[in-house]
Amino acid sequence: MPQKEYKADLAVIGGSLGGFAAALAALRQGLSVIISEEGDRLGGQLTSQAVPPDEHPWIEQFGCTASYRRLRSDIRSYYRRFYPLTESARSQEALNPGNGFVSRLCHEPMVSSAVLDAYLRPYISGRQLTVLLHHAPVSAEVSHDRITAVELQSQDGKKVSVTAAHFIDATELGDLLPVCQAEHTVGAEARQETGEPHAADEADPLNQQSHSWCFAIDYDPGADHTIPKPAEYDFWRSYVPDLTPGWGGPLLSWQATHPITLEPVIRSFNPLHPQPERGPMDLWTFRRIADRSNFKPGAYASDIVLVNWPQIDYMLGPLVGVSPEEKAQNLRRSRELSLSMLYWMQTDAPREDGGTGWPGLRLRPDITGTDDGLAASPYIREARRIKGLFTVLEQHLSPECQPKNSTAAQSFPDSVGIGAYRIDLHPSTAGQNYIDVSALPFQIPLGALIPVRITNLLAGGKNLSATHITNGCYRLHPVEWNIGEAAGMLAAYCQQKQRTCHEVHSRPSLLEDFQKMLSAAGIELYWPQIGLL
Repeated sequence: MPQKEYKADLAVIGGSLGGFAAALAALRQGLSVIISEEGDRLGGQLTSQAVPPDEHPWIEQFGCTASYRRLRSDIRSYYRRFYPLTESARSQEALNPGNGFVSRLCHEPMVSSAVLDAYLRPYISGRQLTVLLHHAPVSAEVSHDRITAVELQSQDGKKVSVTAAHFIDATELGDLLPVCQAEHTVGAEARQETGEPHAADEADPLNQQSHSWCFAIDYDPGADHTIPKPAEYDFWRSYVPDLTPGWGGPLLSWQATHPITLEPVIRSFNPLHPQPERGPMDLWTFRRIADRSNFKPGAYASDIVLVNWPQIDYMLGPLVGVSPEEKAQNLRRSRELSLSMLYWMQTDAPREDGGTGWPGLRLRPDITGTDDGLAASPYIREARRIKGLFTVLEQHLSPECQPKNSTAAQSFPDSVGIGAYRIDLHPSTAGQNYIDVSALPFQIPLGALIPVRITNLLAGGKNLSATHITNGCYRLHPVEWNIGEAAGMLAAYCQQKQRTCHEVHSRPSLLEDFQKMLSAAGIELYWPQIGLL
């Protein structure tokens, strides 16, 4: 049977949050778009990975694109329209449904999915957009440094061919890069190579940030929702991470390492009486996505908490640069770790009253949209990264490397957006503990989205030309959205002007014209005077 063929102006390979933003931006500019995704839904870390948005302190006022701000507003509007909020919660302009510490918009992932799906529905109905779920890239045709077609394979083994004028890699792991033989890197660079103060002594492709398989829970006092004992529970119950500096105790415990000081800390956990002050030390409120006090009495019997804690960071092996069998094993074992953490909390965890275990903790598959209550996909922090026309280094972001009293990182004349977050690297698969250091509010340089060679390929997310170190602050929700949106806009601009991405970057007149297009679309290119993170 002949292979099915799809054709569009733009093909976005990967339905991450950046990929979604890329597709939406291109659609709004009139392009026909194909977006593929290996999993069962679009939106990446905000939906399938179930992670509430990690954002900077000024997100309510500035520091993101207009479309991302609209997304945040629409999520709040969804709650006001459909959820039984109290009048007090409904009246809050900056409604935070979960009142979690980590974000000003901690909310249920299925709400994100509903809002994002609504954005795309008119384009699907108008046949301007084709969505191919459960499809992953397996091969590509490249001629004269230009991708002419990408072959996707579905879960049932069927293959389809996608042709487009431009391609964006927005997969969670940068999976299109090796398929089209685009120059790229993975893992940690050596300090001698980049000059970065916190780079590794030696390059190591297998030195990658841990991934996490998140899950949602609530608490049903008096009931027993203990899951069957996970097959690897005994292993994880006794496992002590072998990290430099040391972790300080078993992974399955209330103890962990403070990300900045690297000193051991004890976190609190009590679903009946959470700490009144939200903060990183109280796990119940840390990533809470539904605070029952925001809803009318009886609507929620319990708060709902998204577990994305240090205790479920999987450090025993990476997902890139290993065999398919080893990757599958690491994914399976990370699920076992998450289930083991839950089982430990239900059975063995020490309580403040001297008892052990909280058997009333209950998985919430209806919240994650899965059969088992675990997220549909693992939370990915690090991917393959293109070798771009420009690479963002720690020296560009660190306050120690900028003039004294600087309020922003190094300025990039080719800025296509802005972001702000600490350089936040979780424990790595090579035994490195947290690297969490200050970064000044930064820009996103266009050169980091454009590969050194292939002329019609763009990075659409955390696979931009950053390093292992700077990936730590370019991977968060609003930054990934901005990267994807800028990539989608560039594809549209090149289509309209009949220019290549490299030409736009190298010709000042084209670059200025493109930046005006971005500004008109509500993409902020420069930071106001602010301070240090």
